[in-house]
Amino acid sequence: QVQLVESGGGSVQAGGSLRLSCEVSGSTYRRAWFRQVPGKEREGVASIRTGALTTGYADSVKGRFSISYDNAKTTVYLQMNSLKPEDTAVYYCAAADGPIAGILAANSYKYWGQGTQVTVSS
Repeated sequence: QVQLVESGGGSVQAGGSLRLSCEVSGSTYRRAWFRQVPGKEREGVASIRTGALTTGYADSVKGRFSISYDNAKTTVYLQMNSLKPEDTAVYYCAAADGPIAGILAANSYKYWGQGTQVTVSS
């Protein structure tokens, strides 16, 4: 059974930085970060393939967010820089145990973390 534990959320002023961590127990093929605000669908932010380390990003975060993976710690990170108020959301870590079609589509992922709140004030 794959389990995901997130950490690193919090509050920051616009222009600041935060780093989210997601430790995963069990073997996975791809990891991703999603975010969700009340009343809206869960949005894919960034994805990484744990073997080849290839990545993909939503247009809204390109150039500001960076996803990485530490194989020794089986942990995926999301470095968020130049944060904006519109980045405020609950951020979720997700994992898939095989190849998927939509790397930023929520329904492609089987395993989910509990979520961590990120709040960016103006």
